Amino acid sequence: MFRVVVSLLVSAVLLSAAPNRSSRKDVLDRLDRSAQILNEVMAASDRAIPHDLLERARCIAVIPGLKRAGFIVGAQYGKGVVVCRTAANRWSGPSAVRIEGGSFGAQIGAGETDLILVVMNDRGVQRLMESQFTMGGDVGVMAGPVGRVSRAETDALLGSEILAYGRSRGAFAGITVTGATFRVDNDDNTALYGRPVDHPQILRGKVAPPPDTRVFYNALLRYLPPGTAMGQ
Repeated sequence: MFRVVVSLLVSAVLLSAAPNRSSRKDVLDRLDRSAQILNEVMAASDRAIPHDLLERARCIAVIPGLKRAGFIVGAQYGKGVVVCRTAANRWSGPSAVRIEGGSFGAQIGAGETDLILVVMNDRGVQRLMESQFTMGGDVGVMAGPVGRVSRAETDALLGSEILAYGRSRGAFAGITVTGATFRVDNDDNTALYGRPVDHPQILRGKVAPPPDTRVFYNALLRYLPPGTAMGQ
């Protein structure tokens, strides 16, 4: 009963921080923040996401300022964006997503974490095409390596569905994310594109990205230009 009560209290705190309505400016600001996170993380080459892994990535999601809280029971809430490689090996338009929910564990305290999810194979992509899934339940998520990795390590990690990275108070490292729900934010997508749009169609490259998302794409293409290798 104690765990249930604490879980409800923590979730209420996090959900109260969530915006009640979607604003196009908010979504664009989130994209700009996501670009800043990519630039800052990749600038630390000795602690960055390995380039060999990024070159094999099928999709990348960035959740700036994921709010977290916990005392025995953890919870989190955040909004972000995901892009995927298309059949032409180019990056799709951005689709708005959010993460919410929690998990049991030895968690105490509250704060914010910038979260990056790197999807490595077709199984992970198929899950992203769904309206929602549970991380660590419906899809495997493991802490990703940082810095230099060997080709053997890279090949082994291609079997992982999603690699997770987090940055909190300046520290960047692979992290474990389980029990949270990853879902499409249709309201934010409607605000961004100016009309209702289909999440899978966006990620398949069937919906052109709005011109004012170029700040995010400039950051993405700096590290992953079109035509770079793709995981099998």
